[in-house]
Amino acid sequence: MLRNILDNVRAQAPLIHSITNYVTVNDCANILLACGASPIMADDIGEVEEITALCGGLNLNIGTLNARTIPAMLAAGKRANALGRPVVFDPVGAGASALRTQTAHHLLEEVRFAVIRGNISEVKTLALGSGTTKGVDADLADAVTEDTLAGAVAFARQFAAKTGAVVAITGAIDIVADAQQAYCIRNGHPMMRLVTGVGCQLSALAAACVAASPGHPLQAAAAAVCAMGLCGERAFARMAQQDGNFAYRGYILDAVTNLTGADLEREANYDLR
Repeated sequence: MLRNILDNVRAQAPLIHSITNYVTVNDCANILLACGASPIMADDIGEVEEITALCGGLNLNIGTLNARTIPAMLAAGKRANALGRPVVFDPVGAGASALRTQTAHHLLEEVRFAVIRGNISEVKTLALGSGTTKGVDADLADAVTEDTLAGAVAFARQFAAKTGAVVAITGAIDIVADAQQAYCIRNGHPMMRLVTGVGCQLSALAAACVAASPGHPLQAAAAAVCAMGLCGERAFARMAQQDGNFAYRGYILDAVTNLTGADLEREANYDLR
């Protein structure tokens, strides 16, 4: 099934509208191109509904939140809902400030999301109303380990049931869950933490996967998470002695460009619970 998800993206080339943060907007555009989709970025309230109507999916990211883009996100999300287009939500830094936390909860109340993707601290903030996020990074106290995995899976499934969304919690062990089932994914490499925007890219990739495989949001989100982690592994394997995180960033995009559905099916490392 994961193979079909990636193959569908390359066959359909869905147009994805991203209202995302200015730190990683270029990275999000490039990963959409790398996976075979097509990006468009528009965040002015005067055009977001029109742009959303042209697209197969919408990606909302609050990483550089400001008062101008909040109503644009709400308008685009509601338009996507009205048209039956999937919306991915990336609550970057939720819990770090009152504005981020309040906006994230407002979006949850007003927009139906196909996928919510964040680190464990961000998702705990959405689910419980408070969290211990450190800026845009997860607090180490929240980290999902083999010892805490069962509890984290139960938490993800409960939040998925509450929201109706697939919940993707990314970290050393990734969890992608709906109310009934969870993928526990172990692809990835620690160096991915040294590249700004890997999470933002993953949310954009998830939007493309969900848009290209309607009716299969759990498998689509899992395919995106496995693909991103696998490409992180392949990128690290390519590193030369003199390479650093700038080269690694580019190698990840190269790996996404060259990843096939067969590669993903063969090398995805997960179990179902």
